[in-house]
Amino acid sequence: MAQEVKNGGADHGASKAVAFSALKPQLFVEASKANDAVQFYKAAFGAEEVNRTMHPKRKADQELPLILSAELKLGSSSILISDLADDSSAPVKTTGTGCVICLETEDVETAVAKAVKAGAVSEGGEVAEGEGACCGGRVGKVKDPYGFVWLICSPAKKTADVEA
Repeated sequence: MAQEVKNGGADHGASKAVAFSALKPQLFVEASKANDAVQFYKAAFGAEEVNRTMHPKRKADQELPLILSAELKLGSSSILISDLADDSSAPVKTTGTGCVICLETEDVETAVAKAVKAGAVSEGGEVAEGEGACCGGRVGKVKDPYGFVWLICSPAKKTADVEA
């Protein structure tokens, strides 16, 4: 059930329940590197590209057309990869900072090795297990060539019910 939120007494539509159908993080990479990033995520994580939209303002005389958004399917989730252009609507004009992305798999070691083989850098040394792992299971950490940190985790063992 939606929680009612009030801001200075104004409703702003907060009492109306909103159902979201998906959460799609959008990763911005340095201009003209989005296609390389898409290829990296395919090789490193087995991503599948399901949609691509090119930047509408780029002309044919541009050396490399920019990607407005490429949607990649990773497991049951999706992410968007975009070139960061000078006229981009991206709220932050930095590359690969302030974001950590978790991927779940039963085979953490193989997933980390595959990402490293594709060009990621292993961080944090060995795969951690137990309480030291963020997810409660096994976790490996890699940084991709675009500066994004990926935690590759095994699903946490369910120990107790969580109350809302």
